[in-house]
Amino acid sequence: MLKKWIYYTSIAIAVAFISSGFKTFKNENQPWFYTVDDSESLFQFPSQNILDYPVSNLLSTGKSFTGFKEAIAFKESQGQYKLVNAYGYMGKYQFGAGALHAIGIHNTANFLNNPQLQEKAFTALIAKNKWELKDEIEKYDGKTVGGIKITESGMLAAAHLVGAGSVKKFFRYKGKRQITDGFGTSLKSYLRRYANYDTSHIVAQDNPTVSL
Repeated sequence: MLKKWIYYTSIAIAVAFISSGFKTFKNENQPWFYTVDDSESLFQFPSQNILDYPVSNLLSTGKSFTGFKEAIAFKESQGQYKLVNAYGYMGKYQFGAGALHAIGIHNTANFLNNPQLQEKAFTALIAKNKWELKDEIEKYDGKTVGGIKITESGMLAAAHLVGAGSVKKFFRYKGKRQITDGFGTSLKSYLRRYANYDTSHIVAQDNPTVSL
């Protein structure tokens, strides 16, 4: 009987010793986000400085004009101000050099490094496209063409993608002509994706210019 007691006691002590190796001797409450001193954090935290946010895809603004801008920016560049694509289109909204020249911007290096200038350029080019498409907006807004419900914001987004002239061509061929950009993105997809945003406060301008 004594031998059995010694045997089972030894087993219990051994199990307790082994189990202690899996427990911390000091109970410390760690914060939910914990890193050691020499680790690199890849998280970004709230800041009032717009330059601290190279990718501005977290903004949720519904169907406002700001929502319209951010939705297009995310599709075009994921909100990256300094991005230049394979065709030379630049910035958060992927502008071509010709479009920038049309609104008075000629220094592309300065443009890429200036978020405020890019935001102004987007609004100016929307105003210009609204001028160029004023007849089509008046005629087709709210109607269905080529199986797509046409809205002012959808037309302006499509003009941003392929130019106002291509949007005019779309209506001229009653929506039956396939029109895409260099990457194969269709004009029709922009008409659908960016429908019903509020662009009503943008004043159509024939020759808008941008300056700081």
